[in-house]
Amino acid sequence: MRILTRLERFHHAGLRRLLLGIIITVGFVVLLVLCFGIPCRNASCLSLVKVSGIVVSQVSVVKADVDDDGNGYGDEYEKGKMKKDSSLDIEREDDIAINNVIVEINVSVIARTDVSLGKPKMAVESSILVGSKDSREGNVLSVMRHKQGAAVSISQMNSLLIQSLSSSHSPKPRWSSARDSEMLSAKFQIENASVVHEVIGLDASVYRNISKFQRSYDLMERKLKVYVYKQGAKPIFHKPTPRGIYASEGWFMKLMESNKKFVVKDPRKAHLFYIPVSIKSLRTSLGQDFQTPKGLADHLKEYVDLVARKYKFWNRTSGSDHFLVACHDWGNKLTKKHMSNSVRALCNSNVAQGFRIGIDTALPVTYIRSAESPIEYRGGKDPLERKILAFFAGSMHGYLRPILVQLWENKEPDMKILGPMPRDPKGKKQYREYMKSSRYCICARGYEVHTPRVVEAIINECVPVIIADNYVPPFFEVLDWEAFAVFVKEEEIPNLRNILLSIPEERYIGMQARVKMVQQHFLWHKKPVKFDLFHMVLHSVWHSRVYRVKTRSRH
Repeated sequence: MRILTRLERFHHAGLRRLLLGIIITVGFVVLLVLCFGIPCRNASCLSLVKVSGIVVSQVSVVKADVDDDGNGYGDEYEKGKMKKDSSLDIEREDDIAINNVIVEINVSVIARTDVSLGKPKMAVESSILVGSKDSREGNVLSVMRHKQGAAVSISQMNSLLIQSLSSSHSPKPRWSSARDSEMLSAKFQIENASVVHEVIGLDASVYRNISKFQRSYDLMERKLKVYVYKQGAKPIFHKPTPRGIYASEGWFMKLMESNKKFVVKDPRKAHLFYIPVSIKSLRTSLGQDFQTPKGLADHLKEYVDLVARKYKFWNRTSGSDHFLVACHDWGNKLTKKHMSNSVRALCNSNVAQGFRIGIDTALPVTYIRSAESPIEYRGGKDPLERKILAFFAGSMHGYLRPILVQLWENKEPDMKILGPMPRDPKGKKQYREYMKSSRYCICARGYEVHTPRVVEAIINECVPVIIADNYVPPFFEVLDWEAFAVFVKEEEIPNLRNILLSIPEERYIGMQARVKMVQQHFLWHKKPVKFDLFHMVLHSVWHSRVYRVKTRSRH
């Protein structure tokens, strides 16, 4: 009866039948496993351990297009009320929002549609978490590591960045341009920047090299010119969306197209060319005939071919002086083939899935609820007044968060590790208060590596704890992230509390102070201000191009 009652909230009869069928099947399989064990032909199979008759089976039904959930308050909620959409194509794309249907055997089911095939398909990922705490940790994390492969550590990313900056993979231009020479001159000036220890408005401790960053930023402000292509029909092109989980691509588009300082009308004067596309709108606006990654990528290629025919600039550099800004999860897969030479500012900056350190740039995920007040609720308690050691709350998206919650929910009084919080105004306020009262805010990956919690933590002056293997954090080329954030490997989740407690008090206070110092780089303003998020995104693109530019002549 509890199962039927829970399923009544899903109004689609076919979906109810499908979920009920899955729940019954899983329950039957678990019963068979408990009674007869798991047939296994090799030693690599997991053994089933029964303790106190408790079995926890996690079955996730996933699709190809998945996104993080912000802080558990999906953007389909406005002023505490849910917007209804008969197509289910709400701000969370075609994510059918089904969270944690709990039955007596603790089966959680998330149903999604496999859009890559153009028709519904249930792709089941399952893992059985049973036995003692230690055995569950070992089994699950072993399976997780096997699925993910070897992780690229933050120190390895640092090495990849250094290698990238010292070697250019950009194709040579077909003919010379004065703009290339200007960029090459800028690179020389950055590399030979005078040493400075203090810069007004900046703190040297949060940067890799304050002297080079200050010189690069100054040259960008004085020299950089951008041409914005006028071609393309709304809403896919030229229509920014400044709210929701993909607000970063919308805010940048809005501020770039209206900018009078950097934008030029004559493309011959431009160092960079901006393709004003919204991958979010591309993903939702073309109808079912274009819902495969290939179909969407081909549609974007048609646009590139259009501007290549109309203008000579794409063909001159094979697109290496062109860029786009994409926060949707599919930004990488839709552009990696036809825009392989271009600079891509991506929220989904997964180095294991094609993100190129030193070429692509990591775009912050900024979950904006009000386009009129993009920087609301800034600040938090002083470091010594923060009594909560670590805080996390959110939907159980992906494989990692259920493990995090299972291992740490209600385990220690100073660890506020929760599932989804209420989406009403009271719940949202409580979420913010937890962040403002916590020393460390856990930024655990969802379906993808990126999450808006990184920026939320910085806004609330809480030290980010990033648990997302292979995630390249924003502005990685200039910021020293280890000075104000903690990186924890996914396999180290069982040791999370000990890792945080091992950080000396003095170091924590210094990190929290640097979080406040770096905060200015993660804020949108209706009218851009120096060192804000708009300027930092543009600087990342400029920096990538400066270090990859080539000329026809030999230097």
